[in-house]
Amino acid sequence: MPIRRKLPQQFVLRYDWSMPVAVAQKVAALAEDFGSMRRVADALGVDAAQVSRWAHGGGIDAKNASRLDLLELAVSAVARLYDPTVVEDWLFGMNPALADRRPIDVIRAGDMSAVLSAIRAEEGESFA
Repeated sequence: MPIRRKLPQQFVLRYDWSMPVAVAQKVAALAEDFGSMRRVADALGVDAAQVSRWAHGGGIDAKNASRLDLLELAVSAVARLYDPTVVEDWLFGMNPALADRRPIDVIRAGDMSAVLSAIRAEEGESFA
């Protein structure tokens, strides 16, 4: 059996450049949507320095990578349904499809299925 060497966490958890969308690109897109990287950090509940590191190619842990992916998905999906100026209102407002929780809190908790259900509910209402 081969001996496995432990690698520094930054190398294990760093996204491969062959990924469809690199973390830095997601951060840049979200910073444009939110108006700044600081506001992205506030939305994710993390320090602004972390988001800056991610934007410059620094490693990201699995939990925050999942949150970032989910936030990017929610922002892009809701922006297709409604005027982009109301996306933050949707994220930070109480949502009946989430038992009157805020989507941003559900994103921070990493509950992908609940966020996707809420987006599907919005899609149903926007086409009704």
